[in-house]
Amino acid sequence: MRILAIIPARGGSKGVPRKNIKPLIGKPLIEYTINSALKSKLLTKVVLSSDDEEIISFSKKLGVEVPFIRPENLAKDESSTIDVIKHALNHFSDKNENYDSVCLLQPTTPFRPKSLIDLSISQFVKNKTDSLVSVQIVPHQFNPNWIYEKTENNILKRLDSKNSLAKNRQSLKTYYYRDGAIYITKTDTIFKQNSIYGKTISYIESSKDCNINIDNIEDWEEAENHIKKRLM
Repeated sequence: MRILAIIPARGGSKGVPRKNIKPLIGKPLIEYTINSALKSKLLTKVVLSSDDEEIISFSKKLGVEVPFIRPENLAKDESSTIDVIKHALNHFSDKNENYDSVCLLQPTTPFRPKSLIDLSISQFVKNKTDSLVSVQIVPHQFNPNWIYEKTENNILKRLDSKNSLAKNRQSLKTYYYRDGAIYITKTDTIFKQNSIYGKTISYIESSKDCNINIDNIEDWEEAENHIKKRLM
Protein backbone atom coordinates (compact mmCIF):
# COMPACT_ATOMS: atom_id res chain seq x y z
CA MET A 1 0.00 0.00 0.00
CA ARG A 2 1.31 3.42 -0.99
CA ILE A 3 0.80 5.85 1.88
CA LEU A 4 1.45 9.58 1.72
CA ALA A 5 2.23 11.20 5.08
CA ILE A 6 1.20 14.84 5.28
CA ILE A 7 2.48 17.12 8.03
CA PRO A 8 0.26 20.24 8.01
CA ALA A 9 1.98 23.30 9.48
CA ARG A 10 0.74 26.75 8.60
CA GLY A 11 2.48 29.86 9.87
CA GLY A 12 -0.47 31.45 11.63
CA SER A 13 -1.61 30.43 15.10
CA LYS A 14 -3.71 32.26 17.68
CA GLY A 15 -3.40 30.07 20.80
CA VAL A 16 0.41 29.94 20.68
CA PRO A 17 1.86 32.40 18.12
CA ARG A 18 3.97 30.59 15.48
CA LYS A 19 3.80 27.44 17.55
CA ASN A 20 4.89 25.08 14.77
CA ILE A 21 8.34 26.66 14.62
CA LYS A 22 8.51 27.78 18.27
CA PRO A 23 11.26 25.99 20.28
CA LEU A 24 9.92 23.41 22.71
CA ILE A 25 12.75 22.56 25.11
CA GLY A 26 15.54 22.82 22.58
CA LYS A 27 13.88 22.15 19.24
CA PRO A 28 10.96 23.54 17.22
CA LEU A 29 7.62 21.86 17.83
CA ILE A 30 7.38 20.54 14.28
CA GLU A 31 10.68 18.69 14.61
CA TYR A 32 9.15 16.14 16.97
CA THR A 33 6.61 15.05 14.36
CA ILE A 34 9.10 15.17 11.50
CA ASN A 35 11.49 12.89 13.39
CA SER A 36 8.68 10.39 14.07
CA ALA A 37 7.57 10.38 10.44
CA LEU A 38 11.05 9.90 9.00
CA LYS A 39 11.66 6.88 11.24
CA SER A 40 8.65 5.06 9.78
CA LYS A 41 9.40 2.10 7.52
CA LEU A 42 5.89 1.85 6.06
CA LEU A 43 5.23 5.40 4.87
CA THR A 44 5.91 5.78 1.16
CA LYS A 45 6.58 9.52 1.25
CA VAL A 46 6.60 12.26 3.91
CA VAL A 47 5.73 15.80 2.83
CA LEU A 48 5.11 19.13 4.50
CA SER A 49 2.10 21.28 3.66
CA SER A 50 2.84 24.85 4.69
CA ASP A 51 2.46 28.46 3.62
CA ASP A 52 5.36 29.68 5.77
CA GLU A 53 8.88 30.17 4.42
CA GLU A 54 10.61 29.69 7.78
CA ILE A 55 8.78 26.41 8.48
CA ILE A 56 9.47 25.21 4.94
CA SER A 57 13.18 26.03 5.12
CA PHE A 58 13.60 24.34 8.49
CA SER A 59 11.69 21.21 7.46
CA LYS A 60 13.74 20.80 4.29
CA LYS A 61 16.91 20.80 6.39
CA LEU A 62 15.52 17.87 8.38
CA GLY A 63 14.91 15.88 5.20
CA VAL A 64 11.20 16.41 4.60
CA GLU A 65 10.00 16.98 1.05
CA VAL A 66 8.18 20.25 0.38
CA PRO A 67 6.85 19.83 -3.17
CA PHE A 68 4.53 22.84 -3.03
CA ILE A 69 3.63 25.94 -1.04
CA ARG A 70 0.16 25.75 0.45
CA PRO A 71 -2.17 28.37 -1.09
CA GLU A 72 -3.23 31.27 1.10
CA ASN A 73 -6.90 30.25 1.00
CA LEU A 74 -5.95 26.91 2.62
CA ALA A 75 -3.86 28.50 5.39
CA LYS A 76 -6.57 30.37 7.28
CA ASP A 77 -8.11 29.60 10.68
CA GLU A 78 -11.28 28.38 8.98
CA SER A 79 -9.52 26.28 6.33
CA SER A 80 -10.60 22.64 6.48
CA THR A 81 -8.18 19.78 6.98
CA ILE A 82 -9.74 17.71 4.22
CA ASP A 83 -9.17 20.49 1.67
CA VAL A 84 -5.51 20.63 2.70
CA ILE A 85 -5.24 16.87 2.16
CA LYS A 86 -6.99 17.03 -1.20
CA HIS A 87 -4.65 19.77 -2.33
CA ALA A 88 -1.63 17.57 -1.61
CA LEU A 89 -3.12 14.50 -3.28
CA ASN A 90 -4.14 16.48 -6.35
CA HIS A 91 -0.63 17.89 -6.63
CA PHE A 92 0.82 14.40 -6.93
CA SER A 93 -2.04 13.07 -9.04
CA ASP A 94 -1.29 15.75 -11.62
CA LYS A 95 2.21 14.27 -11.82
CA ASN A 96 0.82 10.72 -12.18
CA GLU A 97 1.99 9.93 -8.66
CA ASN A 98 -0.89 8.30 -6.81
CA TYR A 99 -1.36 7.03 -3.27
CA ASP A 100 -3.78 4.52 -1.78
CA SER A 101 -4.05 6.27 1.57
CA VAL A 102 -3.00 9.33 3.52
CA CYS A 103 -1.49 9.49 6.99
CA LEU A 104 -2.09 12.88 8.62
CA LEU A 105 0.48 13.77 11.30
CA GLN A 106 -0.32 16.95 13.19
CA PRO A 107 2.65 18.75 14.80
CA THR A 108 0.44 19.74 17.73
CA THR A 109 0.62 16.15 19.01
CA PRO A 110 4.40 15.88 19.32
CA PHE A 111 5.01 12.86 21.54
CA ARG A 112 4.39 9.77 19.42
CA PRO A 113 6.18 6.54 20.44
CA LYS A 114 8.60 5.57 17.68
CA SER A 115 6.58 2.48 16.71
CA LEU A 116 3.12 4.10 16.72
CA ILE A 117 2.99 5.12 13.05
CA ASP A 118 3.96 1.73 11.66
CA LEU A 119 1.77 -0.14 14.15
CA SER A 120 -1.14 2.05 13.06
CA ILE A 121 -0.49 1.37 9.38
CA SER A 122 -0.29 -2.38 9.98
CA GLN A 123 -3.58 -2.28 11.90
CA PHE A 124 -5.21 -0.21 9.18
CA VAL A 125 -4.14 -2.60 6.42
CA LYS A 126 -5.30 -5.59 8.46
CA ASN A 127 -8.74 -4.17 9.27
CA LYS A 128 -9.46 -2.87 5.74
CA THR A 129 -11.54 0.04 7.07
CA ASP A 130 -12.07 3.46 5.49
CA SER A 131 -9.91 5.04 8.16
CA LEU A 132 -8.00 4.56 11.38
CA VAL A 133 -7.54 6.99 14.28
CA SER A 134 -5.43 6.88 17.41
CA VAL A 135 -7.44 7.01 20.62
CA GLN A 136 -7.31 7.18 24.39
CA ILE A 137 -9.73 5.66 26.87
CA VAL A 138 -12.14 8.20 28.35
CA PRO A 139 -11.24 8.54 32.07
CA HIS A 140 -13.88 6.94 34.28
CA GLN A 141 -14.86 10.27 35.88
CA PHE A 142 -15.80 11.60 32.43
CA ASN A 143 -17.57 8.45 31.27
CA PRO A 144 -20.93 9.26 29.58
CA ASN A 145 -22.66 6.98 32.07
CA TRP A 146 -21.69 9.37 34.86
CA ILE A 147 -22.14 12.68 33.00
CA TYR A 148 -25.18 14.93 33.31
CA GLU A 149 -26.53 17.70 31.12
CA LYS A 150 -28.73 20.60 32.16
CA THR A 151 -32.32 20.80 30.89
CA GLU A 152 -34.26 24.00 30.13
CA ASN A 153 -35.67 23.89 33.66
CA ASN A 154 -32.18 23.67 35.19
CA ILE A 155 -32.72 20.03 36.06
CA LEU A 156 -29.89 17.59 35.59
CA LYS A 157 -30.46 14.77 33.10
CA ARG A 158 -28.06 11.89 32.66
CA LEU A 159 -26.40 11.97 29.25
CA ASP A 160 -26.31 8.21 28.82
CA SER A 161 -29.90 7.57 29.86
CA LYS A 162 -30.30 4.53 27.58
CA ASN A 163 -28.10 2.41 29.83
CA SER A 164 -28.63 1.76 33.51
CA LEU A 165 -26.50 3.85 35.86
CA ALA A 166 -23.22 2.12 36.65
CA LYS A 167 -22.76 1.59 40.37
CA ASN A 168 -18.97 1.46 40.28
CA ARG A 169 -16.01 2.13 38.00
CA GLN A 170 -15.51 -1.57 37.20
CA SER A 171 -18.96 -1.84 35.63
CA LEU A 172 -18.55 1.14 33.30
CA LYS A 173 -18.61 0.59 29.55
CA THR A 174 -15.34 1.59 27.84
CA TYR A 175 -15.42 4.70 25.65
CA TYR A 176 -12.67 6.26 23.53
CA TYR A 177 -11.74 9.70 22.27
CA ARG A 178 -9.44 10.78 19.41
CA ASP A 179 -6.09 12.06 20.66
CA GLY A 180 -4.97 13.62 17.35
CA ALA A 181 -1.73 11.68 16.97
CA ILE A 182 -2.66 9.52 13.95
CA TYR A 183 -5.23 9.76 11.17
CA ILE A 184 -5.02 7.32 8.27
CA THR A 185 -7.60 7.43 5.47
CA LYS A 186 -8.08 5.75 2.12
CA THR A 187 -7.77 8.16 -0.79
CA ASP A 188 -11.10 6.96 -2.21
CA THR A 189 -12.79 7.82 1.09
CA ILE A 190 -11.38 11.35 1.00
CA PHE A 191 -12.62 12.07 -2.51
CA LYS A 192 -15.77 9.96 -2.81
CA GLN A 193 -17.12 10.51 0.71
CA ASN A 194 -15.49 13.90 1.33
CA SER A 195 -14.41 12.64 4.73
CA ILE A 196 -11.27 11.68 6.63
CA TYR A 197 -13.29 9.10 8.58
CA GLY A 198 -15.62 7.42 6.12
CA LYS A 199 -18.19 4.81 7.13
CA THR A 200 -15.88 2.39 8.92
CA ILE A 201 -13.26 3.52 11.44
CA SER A 202 -10.71 1.29 13.09
CA TYR A 203 -8.48 2.45 15.93
CA ILE A 204 -5.23 2.03 17.76
CA GLU A 205 -4.92 2.84 21.45
CA SER A 206 -1.88 5.07 21.82
CA SER A 207 0.23 5.97 24.83
CA LYS A 208 -0.58 8.60 27.44
CA ASP A 209 2.18 10.75 25.91
CA CYS A 210 -0.09 11.34 22.91
CA ASN A 211 -2.66 12.91 25.19
CA ILE A 212 -0.81 16.23 25.01
CA ASN A 213 -2.34 18.17 22.13
CA ILE A 214 -1.03 21.73 21.96
CA ASP A 215 -3.65 24.36 21.23
CA ASN A 216 -2.99 27.08 23.82
CA ILE A 217 -0.28 28.30 26.19
CA GLU A 218 -1.44 25.99 28.97
CA ASP A 219 -0.97 23.00 26.66
CA TRP A 220 2.47 24.31 25.73
CA GLU A 221 3.48 24.52 29.38
CA GLU A 222 2.20 21.00 29.94
CA ALA A 223 4.37 19.77 27.05
CA GLU A 224 7.41 21.55 28.50
CA ASN A 225 6.81 19.96 31.89
CA HIS A 226 6.39 16.57 30.27
CA ILE A 227 9.82 16.80 28.64
CA LYS A 228 11.45 18.14 31.80
CA LYS A 229 10.16 15.13 33.76
CA ARG A 230 11.61 12.81 31.12
CA LEU A 231 15.00 14.48 31.52
CA MET A 232 15.06 14.25 35.31
